[in-house]
Amino acid sequence: MNEPAVYCAGLGKTFASQAETLQVLQGLELSVEAGASVAIMGASGSGKSTLLSILGGLDLPTEGLARVGGWELSSLPERRLAEYRSSTVGFVFQFHYLLKDFTALENVAMPAYMRGLPRKAANERAAALLGEVGLAGRLGHFPSQLSGGERQRAAIARALVNSPALVLADEPTGNLDASSARNVRELLFGLSARGGTTLIVVTHDEGLARQADLAYLLEGGALRPLPPAEAAP
Repeated sequence: MNEPAVYCAGLGKTFASQAETLQVLQGLELSVEAGASVAIMGASGSGKSTLLSILGGLDLPTEGLARVGGWELSSLPERRLAEYRSSTVGFVFQFHYLLKDFTALENVAMPAYMRGLPRKAANERAAALLGEVGLAGRLGHFPSQLSGGERQRAAIARALVNSPALVLADEPTGNLDASSARNVRELLFGLSARGGTTLIVVTHDEGLARQADLAYLLEGGALRPLPPAEAAP
């Protein structure tokens, strides 16, 4: 039996201050097969972004196990977490975070440059991905010359440039109009499926969540299956 691509057991995260101790995740369990797509819904403050931060190697759990592929994130030092982030994970956020002084091509190729890929090969890979997301004619455009939907599509291409095993998307359609949001949903799931990449997305967009292979509600610090959609009267 194959090991899951993402596995969490008894995962907990507590934030402590002088004023209070806040338990955000508690006994969370998650198992995801390689290449599957997972959507997680939940109220603001329920811990969705905290879970992504742990799976992305940006934060450590207070308790429990978080494993992605062969990486046991709970016990990695920062140097190894940085290696994990650059080699294994692609991030897509609600805001594109493109660098304003670089072209779409340069923005998408940047993670590949940072991993040491030769510039020519990185640019070729970035150009191919921009073509896949419908931006073949925008390679030399700066973020200010792109629409909101185009900037988010470029951000998706950037997340995929290093062929990550796992893509984490945090409210990727939250800042877009309905048409652009629909295009981004189709791109995320389509590109992930074709590349065999595992996708975990947190969202308030129920339409996006229903497209995933698995959909959960994060509530009380733990995951439970997203209830079926209510039938229209």
